[in-house]
Formats: sequence, C-alpha cells, structure tokens
Amino acid sequence: MIIETQQTPDANVINFFAPEPLIKSGNAEFADAKSLRKSPLAEHLFDLGGIASVFISGEMVSVTKEETAAWEMLKPQIMAEIMDYLATGEDVIIENRDTAPQDDVVGQIKGLLNARIRPAVKKDGGDIVYKDFRNGIVYVEMQGSCKGCPYAMVTLKEGVEKILKDYIPAIKEVRNIETPE
Repeated sequence: MIIETQQTPDANVINFFAPEPLIKSGNAEFADAKSLRKSPLAEHLFDLGGIASVFISGEMVSVTKEETAAWEMLKPQIMAEIMDYLATGEDVIIENRDTAPQDDVVGQIKGLLNARIRPAVKKDGGDIVYKDFRNGIVYVEMQGSCKGCPYAMVTLKEGVEKILKDYIPAIKEVRNIETPE
C-alpha cells in the first residue's frame, strides 16, 4: 500500500492520499478532543503529538502540524498510521446521531476552506476566512490582496463556491462579507 503526499503552500500542512477511498461522502475536520471521538484514525494521528488539526475527505487526509513540530519525524509516522488503520478495514469516521446536521456542515465547510481553498488563495497573497453559514449560504471574508481585488468575486463564485457546492450539497451560495477597517 502506497500513501502519496503533497506539499501545500502552507509549510505546516501536508496532504496524504490513500490508495482507496477513506470515507464514502463528505469530509470532516478534527481539531479538538470532542471531535476526535468521531474518528479513530484522527485520534491515532493526534496521539503522535505535534498535530494541530486533521481534515479527512474521500481521497485524502490533510494534516496540519504544530509550528514547533518537524515533518521529518511526523511524516513517516503519519503514513504508517494511515496504512495501519486502512489495513484494519474499520470505518474512518464513526457516524454519531446526536451531532446536529448544521454542526457537521460547518465542520465540512471549515475543513474544505483550510485544506483546499486557503492554500490556493494564499499563493496570491490573500486569505479567505469562514464567518457564518445560514440558510444554505456560506459567508466568508476575503482578506489581504484579495480584498478589493477585481478578480476576487470571480475567485469566490467560480472557485470557492463551485468547490464547496461540489462537496457539500447543502450549500446554495457563497458570499463575501466586507468588514470595515
């Protein structure tokens, strides 16, 4: 079993691609003790130490390390944990009926923004920050060089909105909120 890796523009994030689907649909982000109960794989990864968050989608595990941790030590351990866990055949995500659907969608939105969208936006000197999710509409704030950029709305609608809608059917639209300086 081979786990492929991909560097991201954020030096603290590496994507690990599994040779088989990790979850059937959606995605999930794990960054605290409460959320870890929903994924034994995420729990194993956090047990390694030096992990700030874990984002799991159908095809990848995106790991954000703590600033002080070193990839030289973590990367082989993470790959081994993913391979070992996949060998068990157990579900990567444990469905929990008492979690509110709104909370699940917000977690998926934040996870996708952090793993897929923010690194691309940061390449252009900007950032995108999650603000709210109401009635199928995701509210974000474009920052840095993206704030006020004539192409920001194209990026928002043709990039961000398309990606979020593809992964999360509950999303109808993405809107930018501009905060006064």
